[in-house]
Amino acid sequence: MTNEEQIKEMVKQKYTEIALQDKETNSCSCCGSGGCSEEVYNIMSEEYDQLEGYNPDADLGLGCGLPTQFAKIKKGDTVIDLGSGAGNDCFVARAETSETGKVIGIDFTPAMIEKARINNEKRGYNNVEFRHGDIENMPVSSNSVDVVVSNCVLNLVPNKQAVFKEIYRVLKAGGHFSISDIVLTGNLPEKIQSAAEMYAGCVSGAIQKLEYLDYIKQACFQNVIIQKEKPIIVPDDILQNYLTKEEISEYKTNPTIIRSITVYGEKGNCSCGCC
Repeated sequence: MTNEEQIKEMVKQKYTEIALQDKETNSCSCCGSGGCSEEVYNIMSEEYDQLEGYNPDADLGLGCGLPTQFAKIKKGDTVIDLGSGAGNDCFVARAETSETGKVIGIDFTPAMIEKARINNEKRGYNNVEFRHGDIENMPVSSNSVDVVVSNCVLNLVPNKQAVFKEIYRVLKAGGHFSISDIVLTGNLPEKIQSAAEMYAGCVSGAIQKLEYLDYIKQACFQNVIIQKEKPIIVPDDILQNYLTKEEISEYKTNPTIIRSITVYGEKGNCSCGCC
């Protein structure tokens, strides 16, 4: 088994566990990955409950932004959510595209797909579906999608370049994406980088912000902008699982190196030869 395969298997196992946990357990830890912080607040995600289409049953508290809020979804659009989890972003996107559009959620954890389908069946939406698959090789036809969204998922994927190429492939000309993700603006302590739990927790799998944006540009996306950015502050009672007191003090000299960004890009006319 290659290192990438090992990482994917670890993430799959962890998110199978998360699918069986309640939101309170997920939302007070680091993307649901670790023990519950005594500082009870959601480290990564933002509140969805004011958005049309929100359903608490589908909200596992695993996100790091609100990509659907920035995704410019229009009525009738076909939308893909990468790493759809229990379906929360899909249901919010469905409210935007309405019954005339279509929403496809893709996730490679069978337990998440099952949970999302149950949530969808409860609502009786016939234009929302959930497909089991790897977002590095999406089970979706080329040039068939108007909008791609994703919430705190690409940081979990070893080959981020492959994902952006796939996003480009499935989007129609003129289509666009809005993705919330975790990036870095400095170096993480080695103990955090090497911790499997912190990888599943969306932190140690994150790459440098400039590298992340460069991958998007290499995939030939145009009009790339950051729609929102905020620091992620990891509380001491999570840091102490990995770092000594001295290392925590050193880390806190630059505590905002972990950041959530929501980034937007458009598929152009293939003039750069990426098609």
